[in-house]
Amino acid sequence: MNKVIKIIVSVLICQSAGFIGSLFTTPAINTWYANILKPSFNPPSWLFAPVWTALFFLMGLALYLVWEKRAIKPMIVFFIQLFLNITWSFLFFYLHSPFYAFLEIILLWLAILATILVFSKVSKAAAFLLLPYWLWVSFAGFLNFTIWQLNP
Repeated sequence: MNKVIKIIVSVLICQSAGFIGSLFTTPAINTWYANILKPSFNPPSWLFAPVWTALFFLMGLALYLVWEKRAIKPMIVFFIQLFLNITWSFLFFYLHSPFYAFLEIILLWLAILATILVFSKVSKAAAFLLLPYWLWVSFAGFLNFTIWQLNP
């Protein structure tokens, strides 16, 4: 498979995870999410889609770099964290459970960190591309915790 196709496939895999997550998220934005208490530092709803699109793009590039090295075990770790990413949207937005979503985002945060570590052994660039994602999920974890506390 040529490199351009691998890049496109890698990015599409990650963007597809974002799309699947949005199936759980979008219906709740103007209903449940609009009516819960949120902290003053909660970003506006319109900001999440472009941020996640950019993050999934960077994740796709990182996946491509590792795929090029044929590093199967790091790719498995990557797909575990990608699954956890989708699961968070299901727990938070579909089940309306900030508590369970908070517990899950801790696992997601650790899985992203594990992915960065295993990617760094294969490609420093791939690991670096995941840092914005890890930082955003760090913020999202704090936001999730705060929303859970405001909406017991």
